[in-house]
Amino acid sequence: MSHAVPSSEGRGATESRKRLLDVVDLEVRYGAITAIKGISFHVDEGEIVALLGANGAGKTTTQKTVSGMLRPAAGSITFDGHRIDGIPPHELINLGVCHVPEGRHVFPRMTVEENLQMGGFRFRTPDQDLLTEVLDMFPRLKERFTQQAGTLSGGEQQMLAIGRALMGKPRLLLLDEPSMGLAPLIVEQIFQIVRGINANGVSVLLVEQNARQALTLADRGYVLETGELVLAGSGRELLADDRIRAAYLGEELAG
Repeated sequence: MSHAVPSSEGRGATESRKRLLDVVDLEVRYGAITAIKGISFHVDEGEIVALLGANGAGKTTTQKTVSGMLRPAAGSITFDGHRIDGIPPHELINLGVCHVPEGRHVFPRMTVEENLQMGGFRFRTPDQDLLTEVLDMFPRLKERFTQQAGTLSGGEQQMLAIGRALMGKPRLLLLDEPSMGLAPLIVEQIFQIVRGINANGVSVLLVEQNARQALTLADRGYVLETGELVLAGSGRELLADDRIRAAYLGEELAG
């Protein structure tokens, strides 16, 4: 794949939207290894933006840096006009940046109810109206409200992890591989839920290896290779791009 980013990132549909997240010249290192090499991207209010790439491309590292779990070596991260690089994750949650990491990381010995309440820890009292909304969004969680999270299926745990993040009232939701290890039918449900969350005004930065699902869902996407940004465009443009089709959609191209 050519290491060149096209000047256009889409069809101009987001030009009138407010810039919510702005990442500029981001560099992240693990010791002597530079994992992220000066990438720039943005998420506008109301957008779903996908980060695509093979294992080791730097998608999760990028997301962890945005959420405060890693500190950048260089560059800037701005959220709603304020620099946030270097701010710890619990403070970012207070600003409205909530992260659902790969692997779900629910509290297995706590009930569904207790996990959801933990998501709203920044509020003095649980928002019962919000809890009702989350349970309406995830009827399976309502059915298993008093069950320990460790007894849930993988798909149910993923729903719980997303629901727990929503209890923090995010403005920007970071989702890392929400479809990993799930059956196709459950994957479809998860992506429908993400679409509904976005329709309710939450912007989404999605890391996902299922490129077809991600680009069908996303307004825009960025492709990373070995820590560099190599391609950007609207979801529709990237789905139609021969390089994406060959490298990530498993399509054999004529000629």
